[in-house]
Amino acid sequence: QVQLVESGGGLVQAGGSLRLSCVSSGSIRSISAMGWYRQAPGKQRELVVTATSGGSSNYADSVKGRFTISRDRNTVYLQMNSLKPEDTAVYYCNIKMTPTIEATYSFWGQGTQVTVSS
Repeated sequence: QVQLVESGGGLVQAGGSLRLSCVSSGSIRSISAMGWYRQAPGKQRELVVTATSGGSSNYADSVKGRFTISRDRNTVYLQMNSLKPEDTAVYYCNIKMTPTIEATYSFWGQGTQVTVSS
């Protein structure tokens, strides 16, 4: 139904920048939110940023002022600036679809590794 493919991860030095891309395909309907999450070794997956259908963007405090989400056609981007070692994680693209108020479906990409060296 929906496929998400991330790319753009890699190894960068602290203070550097990366732009992650998430290309979507398939039947995308009733989107309630799009965003990025990440999971560091030994930690739970956490929110990086979500952009709701209402037009608001919600960033984790740890990335505010450094990361920016954007969208162009079928691709969602995450621009990451001033990267820190603590940003090291696997980053996942996510799309939430809510056809009814009682049901929400989440779709995830395979993830892309971001490693920031000090």
